[in-house]
Amino acid sequence: MTQQKHDSGARENDSSSWAPLRGRTFRVLWSAQLGSNVGTWMQTVGAQWMLVQQPNAPTLTAAVQAASLLPVLFLSLPAGVLADVLDRRALLMALSGVMAALCAALAALTAAGLTTPAVLIALTFLIGCGQALMSPGWQAIQPELVPREQIPAAAALGSLNVNVARAIGPAVAGLLVAATGPDVVFALNAVSFLGVLAALLGWHRARHGAGDDRERMRPALASGTRYVRNAPGVRRVLLRSGLFVVPASALWGLLPVVAERRLGLGSGGYGLLLGALGAGAIVGAVTIGRVRERLGRNVLLAVSTVAFAAGTLAAAVLRQPVPVAVVLVVAGVGWLYALSTLNTTLQLALPGWVRARGLAVYLMVFMGGQGIGTLLWGLLADGIGTAETLLVSAGLLLASAASLAWLPLRGKTGTLDRTIVAPWPEPALALPVDPDDGPVLVEVAYEVPEDRAERFRAAMAEAAVSRRRTGALRWNLYQDAADPRRWVEVFEVASWSEHLRQHGARLTGYDAELLTAARDLAEGEPEVRHLVPPAGEPARP
Repeated sequence: MTQQKHDSGARENDSSSWAPLRGRTFRVLWSAQLGSNVGTWMQTVGAQWMLVQQPNAPTLTAAVQAASLLPVLFLSLPAGVLADVLDRRALLMALSGVMAALCAALAALTAAGLTTPAVLIALTFLIGCGQALMSPGWQAIQPELVPREQIPAAAALGSLNVNVARAIGPAVAGLLVAATGPDVVFALNAVSFLGVLAALLGWHRARHGAGDDRERMRPALASGTRYVRNAPGVRRVLLRSGLFVVPASALWGLLPVVAERRLGLGSGGYGLLLGALGAGAIVGAVTIGRVRERLGRNVLLAVSTVAFAAGTLAAAVLRQPVPVAVVLVVAGVGWLYALSTLNTTLQLALPGWVRARGLAVYLMVFMGGQGIGTLLWGLLADGIGTAETLLVSAGLLLASAASLAWLPLRGKTGTLDRTIVAPWPEPALALPVDPDDGPVLVEVAYEVPEDRAERFRAAMAEAAVSRRRTGALRWNLYQDAADPRRWVEVFEVASWSEHLRQHGARLTGYDAELLTAARDLAEGEPEVRHLVPPAGEPARP
């Protein structure tokens, strides 16, 4: 990586917890994001507290949080595609302006007394749409700002950012709502997005690839989902994310009801409870490096899940604010440990060409799961009671922690070589082939001694996953019935441009290792043929 690319301002082998902040670009963007996150948490408190006195408060307060999170389910993946195929800086700048306008509209309507519960939920949903469109691009720029060695530290600082905001924003919002009203809180959130816009204007992003080689939206969407389907380590991270966040969402959705009805607190007290969770997360961010080294990822994820279950249990059974706040600090540590572990593992597991799309799927699972979970927990609380609902949630969190014994994060995930390589030349052609021509059928013939046949089959099974990850729609391996030494690998790619990306733009160092391991078991160089539709014949849909 060049200095221009990540502008780290620090030694690339410096992997301390604070190393990324030594780079000016990372520091400025991180600070702007902190201001925006503080504004977002202030708005959350203001919005939820406007509804806490309603008769069906558990459902309404949960609906507000769900409205901000559910857009991730249908916008996150398209947003990831946009962030991978467009200029991420320009995209984030445009969205920051739109978000500032939406938050300003909410502030103006609230000041005029026009924000009914329906209006509040509708505008919260629109703001959630903007956040869903921004999140994949924002997360995907982190590896551009720091060397690979600092990505875990950058991810931990990203989680710290959110949780410092959680510690500050709710407490400030509680005081402001009590003193002035929620409209001031909403206006400050609008100003915070203008700060993000200013920071992005000052970032001079290096160019990343030629514009002519950009993927189109539809193929890019298909290739992103295909990659996730064929990446076992990524799929396991997504599974662990869902198993954690769905039960954990009960505490986030029901905490305002706990504060007002069980603990007798006002908006300021609710802000302090959220601040306790944020303070715990700050402690977690400072300590996670040392704890991760001692425990390992899976034990750390189990401990963090149990810690959050403890906070959920405390909210269900304790009646005094101070003990609840103390246990919520512990839960905040667990929340940070879980998020940082999952996010860091995924950041390191994804190659650059599909990073935003992979993170988008992660956000769909994590934020979408939190949104759906929050809504369902709110409905359940209206039916059986808040305390009982939180007890169910705590039990599911403990079950989630126990399931790590047989469904752990995979050991190699995040440790493999994801550097893009081009070890093989582009195919030599005798016919003119356009980039959109296809489908393309690729045949690779190998001469394999009989004593290596079983090892070759095993190696090709690994290579098949790589072929599918990088673009193959279908893959098969055949053995010549007349010559048992001859094996033929056959796979189909949607277009010629997709196949060329397999050669250079998508092949990682790890993929190359898998393919080389299979080739090394054969004698001589494999014979490769590329079959395309005849000229003038329309492509098959």
